[in-house]
Amino acid sequence: MWIDTHCHLDAHEFGAESLAVAQRAAAAGVSMIVIPAVERGNFGVVAQLAAAAPNASYALGIHPIYVPQAQEEDLVALRAAIEAALADPRFVAVGEIGLDFFIPMLCGPAMREKQEHFFREQLRMARDFDLPVLMHVRRSQDQILKHVRQMRPAGGIAHAFNGSFQQAQIYIDLGFKLGFGGAMTFTRALQIRRLAATLPLAAIVLETDAPDIAPAWIHPGRNSPEQLPAIGAVLGELRGLALREVQAATTDNAFVALPRLRTMLAGGHAQG
Repeated sequence: MWIDTHCHLDAHEFGAESLAVAQRAAAAGVSMIVIPAVERGNFGVVAQLAAAAPNASYALGIHPIYVPQAQEEDLVALRAAIEAALADPRFVAVGEIGLDFFIPMLCGPAMREKQEHFFREQLRMARDFDLPVLMHVRRSQDQILKHVRQMRPAGGIAHAFNGSFQQAQIYIDLGFKLGFGGAMTFTRALQIRRLAATLPLAAIVLETDAPDIAPAWIHPGRNSPEQLPAIGAVLGELRGLALREVQAATTDNAFVALPRLRTMLAGGHAQG
């Protein structure tokens, strides 16, 4: 069993193919795909897609890139959506949330402040409902860690991790897993590959972020969750591990990061 802990299966790049892509991923051994929401407008979309695909689950949140147009009432709607989703076994986390201080339009003082406000409020929801978070962390490792230390959500995943070893250890100490995907497959990505090779295996989960962050062999094409086993093979090569060891460890790590995922699969709500 492979678990893709972060895949935007609802993205427009997939068009009408989303369910077919999920089916191909299942045939490749990807037994679960976690689909994070990015804005209020797609809360229902990700839930419906997860209900339609036997090997899918979902998270609810407001992505930092969508914060500029977001309103306070979107946070109210998110809290209500999370509360309602608790009865749905396919709902597993709050996400995708976080901070992005790379895109110029998000870096002005007012927008940084708004991002941090939305991030803190969503961390608060995760804490209130005892849910893990899927976090977008771009040029914002230290700021993310500051808020996480203060709010103390129930763990989760630092998506597309690209920080330092020291920052990685802080995430681990706070109960988080670190997401690795297509970026790790590029030989020039020296720091990411060093992290993937030397961090504790128990801290690593796999993801595609499809349709983005395509692995080296299909870059710059559209990424897909069916690429996850091959991405896992690269992790195995970097660490000198057999593929079955990578598969077993990263799957177990995903269950630790997202406990509702284990419950859902144990309850027969998904394809094994």
